[in-house]
Amino acid sequence: MTTADDGGGDGGLLGPGWSGSAAAAATSDGAYLRALLDAEAALTRAQAALGLAPAAAATAVTEAAGHGRFDLGSLAERARGGGNPVIPLVADLTKAVGAEHGPYVHRGATSQDIMDTATMLVAARTLDLVLADLGRTGQALALLAAEHRDTPMPGRTLTQHAVPTTFGLKAAGWRSLVLDARDRVALVRESLPAQLGGAAGTLAAFGAYGARHAEELPATYARELALAAPLLPWHTLRTPIADLAGCLAFAAGALGKVAADVLTLSRTEIGEVSEGGGGGSSAMPHKANPVRSTLIAAAARRAPQLAAVLYGSMTAEDERPAGAWHAEWEPLRDLLRTVGGAARDAAELAEGLRVHPEAMRRHLDLTNGLIVSERLSAELTPVLGRGRAKELLTELARRTHTEHRALRELLAEEPDLKDVDLDSLTDPARYTGSAGVLTDRALERR
Repeated sequence: MTTADDGGGDGGLLGPGWSGSAAAAATSDGAYLRALLDAEAALTRAQAALGLAPAAAATAVTEAAGHGRFDLGSLAERARGGGNPVIPLVADLTKAVGAEHGPYVHRGATSQDIMDTATMLVAARTLDLVLADLGRTGQALALLAAEHRDTPMPGRTLTQHAVPTTFGLKAAGWRSLVLDARDRVALVRESLPAQLGGAAGTLAAFGAYGARHAEELPATYARELALAAPLLPWHTLRTPIADLAGCLAFAAGALGKVAADVLTLSRTEIGEVSEGGGGGSSAMPHKANPVRSTLIAAAARRAPQLAAVLYGSMTAEDERPAGAWHAEWEPLRDLLRTVGGAARDAAELAEGLRVHPEAMRRHLDLTNGLIVSERLSAELTPVLGRGRAKELLTELARRTHTEHRALRELLAEEPDLKDVDLDSLTDPARYTGSAGVLTDRALERR
């Protein structure tokens, strides 16, 4: 008999939105351990670069960090003793380095220096993946917008038909949001800083170990890690975390808008678009569910609450806080995973989306021509006068509903309109305004 493995590993059983994604791998326990080790090794190299440690020590620590064996389970268990995984990791890394160079492991740093720096490394590596998928999504949406630049469809406001629009303009709008998200994520990615301040953010220990200009060490450290150099130690100045919260929540919302529209437009009763590969149902063989959109929509609902925890942690007391810093770790990882998974799904959704122009055209006629009443009001005012035009259209709209007749047919019965080109005026496809030009303008953005 097969039994479930209840060893505590997080394989994504309840996270299909991020399970199996590159972002999941980039935020795994193993990835965090790799980042912690990278942060420790870079610290020793930075000190060696400034003459605060032997070059041989930098080599020894880097080699041990890169090739040593570290037990994740043991580290997690022992992390409870000091409240973070850095303390047991430093002990294990020091042992792996050996007696001669072990004293240079973690020298002058505090646990939060390494944990924050590792978090920035994990975030940077994950954001690179997110940016790639946002790029894919933007490219696919650009193709859809160009292809359907002039494909007419009903515009909907407050759930009802409003005036005609085009699918090209809708896709261009989606792309604009995705590019907004890309730009915000890219800006934050480039600004992610290393963290180095020592016990209380004064760099005092590094001076005690012989640094004549300890204030130069953070920039050297940052260069070793390809992170931004911090202006100040930010143990309780949590702008980098808040920036991550903001750009990730925005990205989730931007992708969520796309998903919300696809979910609406792919309803059985509408069927104007459909996902390229729908998901099945455990009970109904006929169903092809819009799974990609569903998972993106779920991510968009989760992200704001995760971001809220990170914003709440900005209220961090003293020079290093108790609890505020610790509260960030899990929600930030969840947010990176959630948005990373949503970006993956959005790229797949956009690349596989099927558009059904015939359904869009059919739906333009659902109101028997009333969808162009705004145009008729403007066009008939010079012919009939404002008051008469409004009175006539109000009456004909009522009759369109009650008699189930086309507005074009009723207008043709009006003697005063015998010289008016009613075919053109009542064709929804000819009343899409500047949708084409606006689409072109949006597609100029790279």
